Order: sequence, then C-alpha cells, then structure tokens
Amino acid sequence: MKLNKFLAFLILLTNGILAQSNTTAKINAVAKNGLHKMNLPAEIRSFSKEDLSDFRILDSKGTEVPYYILQGNMESKFSSFSEFKILSKTAIPKKETTIIFENDKTSISEIALSINNSDVRKPYSISGSNNQKEWFGLVNKAVLSELENSEAVSVFKTIPLPLSSYRYLKIDLNDSISLPINILKIGYFTHKINAANLVEIKTSSIKTMQIQAQKKTLIHVAFKYPQIVNQIHFTVSNPNLFQRNARIYVNKKTLVKHKTKSYQETLSNFELNSNQKNSFTVPQFFEKDFFIEIENHDNQPLTFTKIQIFQNPITVIADFKANENYSIQTGNPKLNQPKYDLENFKNNINTDLPEATIHDIQHLTAKENKIKTQSFWQQAWFMWLCIGLGGIAIVFFTDNLVKDMKKHS
Repeated sequence: MKLNKFLAFLILLTNGILAQSNTTAKINAVAKNGLHKMNLPAEIRSFSKEDLSDFRILDSKGTEVPYYILQGNMESKFSSFSEFKILSKTAIPKKETTIIFENDKTSISEIALSINNSDVRKPYSISGSNNQKEWFGLVNKAVLSELENSEAVSVFKTIPLPLSSYRYLKIDLNDSISLPINILKIGYFTHKINAANLVEIKTSSIKTMQIQAQKKTLIHVAFKYPQIVNQIHFTVSNPNLFQRNARIYVNKKTLVKHKTKSYQETLSNFELNSNQKNSFTVPQFFEKDFFIEIENHDNQPLTFTKIQIFQNPITVIADFKANENYSIQTGNPKLNQPKYDLENFKNNINTDLPEATIHDIQHLTAKENKIKTQSFWQQAWFMWLCIGLGGIAIVFFTDNLVKDMKKHS
C-alpha cells in the first residue's frame, strides 16, 4: 500500500512539473474586499487560448479564485430621470385627481410617473394644451397597474404617448372605484449608450507591396505575438474619391497525400470607399500575421496615412480580498474551461466596480520550456530514482511470489 501511495505521489509531482503555465502575471493589491473588474491586456491574451479556457487567478496559497468574463465590444447603458414641473394637483374625493404639468421638451412620446407602491388598478386619461384653456385628447381610458416594487417604496411607470409638442399636459385619474394613488414625480428618462473602448494592437510591421501584373495592392500586417483581431481602421490620404474591393486572408498549409500544400484562407471581404468611414468589424481571428489584398483595376494605388488594428476589450470580474497577493497563470494547453458559481450571478452584478490592475507579465519561451523539460528527464537523480523504484518493485513481486509458493507447498 505504501508503495502505491508513493507511486501516485510521483505521478502527481511529474504532472505538476510538466503542466506548468507558459505565462504568469501579478495583480496589484486592492484596497477593499469585494468584487473588482480587471481589463486583460493583449499581451495576456496572446499567450492564452482564444477562448481563455486556460486562464486562472490564484491567491497567495495557490488556490483558484473564481471569476467570470465580460467578453466582446459590450455597450454600457445609462438612464437618467428628468422631472417636469407640476403646476397643479386637484383632487375631488371619490371622483378624480387631476395633475397638470409643463412640458419643457420640444416633442414628447412618453412620460414616466414615480408612484408610491399600491395594490390597485387606476384608470386614467391624458390630454394636451398650449394655453391651459383648450385641451385635446392624447390617451383615453387607459389603466395603470402593477404598481408594486419589492425592492423600494415606489415604482416608476412609463406611459407611451402619441408624439406631440403640447406645452402643457394633464392627467385625469379615476378615483370613483378606488382610493387615489400617490404620484410623487412626473418626468422622462434619457437613455444613453456608451460603446466600450476598443483596444488598439501594436504591430511589429506593416509592409505595402504593389503587384503590377495583377493590378493589386498587398499589405502584410505582422505582430510580435499572435493577436486576436476584431476591427480594422483605414485612413486614406489619396486619392480623394475611391471605391475598392478588398479582402483579408492568411496563409495556411494542409497535408494532401503526404505532401504539404500552401493555400490562402479568406477571412473577410469588404469595400474601401471615400463616402464612408473605413472602419470594418471582421469575424474574429487569432493570427501572428495576415494580408490585406486591394483590387485597384486601372486606378492609382491608395495611399494610407494610417492602418489601425483593434480587438474588443475583455473584462474579468473576480472577488478579491484587501492586501492579498494574487497572480495569473495562463498558456497551459491541458486546461479546460473552469466552472465557478460566480458565473450564475453575473446578471445580478453591477459592472460599475473598482478596478484591479495587472503587472509583471512574464513569458516562458518555447526554448526555455524545452530546456526545462529535457533537463528534468536527463537529471541524474531521476535516473537513480527510476532504478530504485525498479529495485523496490522487483523485491515486492519476488516477496509475493515466495509467499505464494510457500502457501502451495
């Protein structure tokens, strides 16, 4: 039994040594306990799997820290409430409540009411006027319902209106079948959408070649390390008017009848045009270099002031403790996508969180990894360990064989 446990320990130790991550980094200590967001730099993503299934966060004891990923060029949505000025509020007991307010917008297609929680259904009508004397119908015999909010003492209800520009609006609420409801504010929501900033990727070289025989321009874009690409922006300085078909491709190799053949794999087709902003979202690819081929026909080649490559941002959400030392490991091809409980709560978590930052990114090069792996097997202690284990195994089986022979003699 002891031998079996020792062999199992040896296997685990060997697996641990051979399954090291190729890239490590450190996370700056955070000031407070709780959830934090962390932007992943391109340098981390270059040495990870494309789906980041090999990405791990570890605490100072080497224990995995749960996280989830916000991926892609996500948009942030913000809503702000602006109040209308309430000019009058008149109540006739057991009959109706009338509220008149002033519209300070040029046009309006909906209003929002802030109402104290109530378990009633309230019929209402809305009319509009420019002088508070003549009133014109907008909404007739509609009903306010579901006026309860389990998380607050009031609820917002949005009422759609026919698009109009009346300066004054009036709400008549029917109180004949139920007690009045308490309307606290009347106003409107302004919705804003902010697109997440793209991450620009630095190139190691961009070389432009003219293929005169084919009347094409070929641009070779290369990176120091493989990069994920989501968008490409072109700035053209000459000519003033142009319309050119273009494509992005990468060189690939395949094995056909035991022979290696090269081919071009087209990743995206698009049109460069002087009448538009030449920014193109492309199907995501993960390459160290790629080519852009532009058809010129009989036109002069385009002159590019700038060609920019971008990737969508990746944000990691994790629960950190103050002043704890955390690290990152990635680049281990044997790891699969982790499953953490935190993933189940991401829809309930506000992403307006404090930020944690990454520093001291280190890469174990292929050469270093090879040397490290070779030296492990070529070490003298490992050879003697194998000889020793072989001797123990021989003694163990010989002893068992002798015992069996004695039993049957």
